[in-house]
Amino acid sequence: MKALVKEKAQPGLRLADVPEPETGPGDVLIKVLRTGICGTDLHIRNWDGWARQTIRTPLVIGHEFVGEVVGTGRDVTDIKPGDRVSGEGHLVCGKCRNCLAGRRHLCRATVGLGVGRDGAFAEYVALPASNVWVHRVPVDLDVAAIFDPFGNAVHTALSFPLVGEDVLITGAGPIGLMAAAVARHAGARNVVVTDVSEERLDLARKIGVDLALNVSSARIADGQEQLGLREGFDIGLEMSGRPEALRDMIANMTHGGRIAMLGLPTEEFPVDWSRIVTSMITIKGIYGREMFETWYAMSVLLEGGLDLAPVITGRYDYRDFEAAFTDAASGRGGKVILDWTA
Repeated sequence: MKALVKEKAQPGLRLADVPEPETGPGDVLIKVLRTGICGTDLHIRNWDGWARQTIRTPLVIGHEFVGEVVGTGRDVTDIKPGDRVSGEGHLVCGKCRNCLAGRRHLCRATVGLGVGRDGAFAEYVALPASNVWVHRVPVDLDVAAIFDPFGNAVHTALSFPLVGEDVLITGAGPIGLMAAAVARHAGARNVVVTDVSEERLDLARKIGVDLALNVSSARIADGQEQLGLREGFDIGLEMSGRPEALRDMIANMTHGGRIAMLGLPTEEFPVDWSRIVTSMITIKGIYGREMFETWYAMSVLLEGGLDLAPVITGRYDYRDFEAAFTDAASGRGGKVILDWTA
């Protein structure tokens, strides 16, 4: 089969012929239809410091996908050929304290699809049935392909109650944009998104945020004044991983404010802990999705009319992967999709 492979310990990817994945009695074989390009895939392509420490070559990359089931192992009873499915990209041990307690997203032995084992940028992918999400109602293929990052956005945005709250989102990348759509849909009073890219801020405006603020020329405090907020933001969703973004967020939170932090910093940095303590601010780290409560929430949000179409800005045939990756790495658009159905 054709697959996008990190063949050698150097920058770049190659479209290569590789064997189809083998399946065991508890596995599902899936014909891939669409895939989404993630920041993790960009790191692997660039072969940066994280990738050099994490990835063993050769490796089929990719973890965001939608496909059609073409085969199941003998122990699989609730998934059948023809089902339209996406996949949870975190494969867990099932035996540790958190797994046994139903907190699989906290498994310390997690293996990442397309990171620790061959992934979904291929014509076929195999997954344990316990990691397969069946779409029981019709979902647009492009949207179904990005259920993994959509789950990150939902997990972050729904960490705290949003109804009637003033929400600040720092970082208008694809996940930040999806979180903004969730916050608006879930009943937030004001949703403010910050970034330095006007193209991405325009996408935030299409989603319907109350204010898209370019922090290269304006302050978050200016946005507060523009919206008439007197005490600061109730909820913060930090999506950028930038030190200055988290510091500005903390400085503009109300007393008792709550911050969910998904953005992954590249290095340690100081923050004003005195402000956090005296303002009684809660900071919660977010990684991945809650299995599978977040997935239920995603499906229900889409059934309820949540529109993610503005977040998807690039669509390419998988053979044009170089152009697709360049688009995704530009920092100006939203999600980029590869079509594997040609």
